[in-house]
Amino acid sequence: MTEDLFGGLPLPAPAATPGRPATPAGAAAEPDSPGKPARGKSVQPFPAAPALQALAARLPPHLYFGTSSWAYPGWNGHVYDGEYGDSLLSRKGLAAYSRHPLLRAAGIDRGFYGPIPLADYLSYAAQVPEGFRFLVKAPASVCDAWLRGPDGAGRLANAAFLDAEIAARDFIVPATSGLGHKCGPLLFQLSPMGPLADSAVFLERLDAFLGALPALDPALTPHAAYAVELRDPALLTPRYIRLLRRHGVRFCLSARDRLPPVPRQAAAQALMDEAGAGPLVLRWMLHAGRPYAYAEKRYAPFDRIVDDDPDTRDAIADVVARTLRAGQPAIVIVSNNAEGCAPLSCVRLAEAIVARLEG
Repeated sequence: MTEDLFGGLPLPAPAATPGRPATPAGAAAEPDSPGKPARGKSVQPFPAAPALQALAARLPPHLYFGTSSWAYPGWNGHVYDGEYGDSLLSRKGLAAYSRHPLLRAAGIDRGFYGPIPLADYLSYAAQVPEGFRFLVKAPASVCDAWLRGPDGAGRLANAAFLDAEIAARDFIVPATSGLGHKCGPLLFQLSPMGPLADSAVFLERLDAFLGALPALDPALTPHAAYAVELRDPALLTPRYIRLLRRHGVRFCLSARDRLPPVPRQAAAQALMDEAGAGPLVLRWMLHAGRPYAYAEKRYAPFDRIVDDDPDTRDAIADVVARTLRAGQPAIVIVSNNAEGCAPLSCVRLAEAIVARLEG
């Protein structure tokens, strides 16, 4: 077997890691916008149309759609019933969000920018019903090989990169303790490594890191699993997939720039499940050819589909349908930057999955 899973995909030029989003969900954000009613400082869900409820009822219970964060005022009329500021939505929007028929999961992205206190995880879990799942991103302190400057460029090698002790203390223990049964994938999203992306050295370090992570307690977090997402296509090899599989860690399939398209990454998913199907962790982050900063500017305020991407949607639906047919759970996190409005992308993706399962 060739060591290239993706058929000689040309490597893109190195790029700086995108800067921090202006207001990640749950972080301290701008004050609620003046003139926008907060309705007694609570957030109301938008009433779901019967057709949307019927669509959700046709999906298997082990499919979990979610969005990458939830504090978006532009979702008024889709998820929220009213005009709310992003600060209020980040703190109290989850209860309304979880009333959407399709949204049974959510990505907690703010953890990438710094450790989240246990109290915040407890608050998140208290706002959503049983059966809800969170995908939580580990801090950049252990996921980025570089210490970066304000422009996102790597300045110095990060000595804490893939440090299991820091990961356990700042991420795994508070996330699992606070979210409990609602904890889903614990994601190590590894930033682009640039000149540090030596395959042999990286795999040796990743092997040691995964081997040192604490075992997850099935009594406390029966739905949690470790997952890794790479941003360097040259490292997505069969040897990497076999290493994850040996440690019981899931490959995170990520539809975004700098990575091969979903059908090629599906080869990695197939290799991961060669000895038997397992859970699917999939994130639809960016439209092909749309860098992060460009998408943020083009799609704001994220209230409609701007760039329909049927090819990526169909490829994702194929992977999800295969997982569900095998009786395995699938957690699918969608970003506004995929097409312009994550909740609407989830609706179209749900329709595509239903068509495959019922066809």
